[in-house]
Amino acid sequence: MREKFEQRTGSFGPEDAWFESRSRAFWDDALTTQGFAALAAPHAGEEVAGVVARFDRAHRGVFLVDDVDERGAHLVDLWSGAELLVRHLDEAQAVTLEHAEGPMDARVVAGPAEPGEVAPLFVLPGALHHGPEATEPLVRVITAARERDMASGDLLDALLRMELVFRSSSRVKAGFAYRVESLPRAVMV
Repeated sequence: MREKFEQRTGSFGPEDAWFESRSRAFWDDALTTQGFAALAAPHAGEEVAGVVARFDRAHRGVFLVDDVDERGAHLVDLWSGAELLVRHLDEAQAVTLEHAEGPMDARVVAGPAEPGEVAPLFVLPGALHHGPEATEPLVRVITAARERDMASGDLLDALLRMELVFRSSSRVKAGFAYRVESLPRAVMV
């Protein structure tokens, strides 16, 4: 599963400064996109089945954090246009969202709800933050991908590859790392 993730988003290892954040993003991908949660569910007991069903319906996007308060955050998906109100998983996530300056690649899942209530939404812990200087070129890439009818997963994986180029090259400017020309040719129309 990690090999598939790295093929789509770029390779990383324990010696890299971004190993932890990329590893968390990988686990979010494995649990949702690659279906690891569904594979593990039969071995984990009945109460896990409801959680797995929610992971199967996770919404992945590239979000700007619009507003944060003590309960949660208002996220705007630059790709789909969705606006979501999410609750904080814990204090660490609340601080992270409060200080988010650039877009983040994240998956949002619904939590449990009582009958007749709206299910709360949560950001999975593997959200990967793009630098604030990447916002403008990232939006240009999203615009081009939309014009080319790219699938959301293909775009978001390409943005993670671009983020890795930006992170791993100290002399590279965001505008060079986040380029329309770096979108995969196979999915261009």
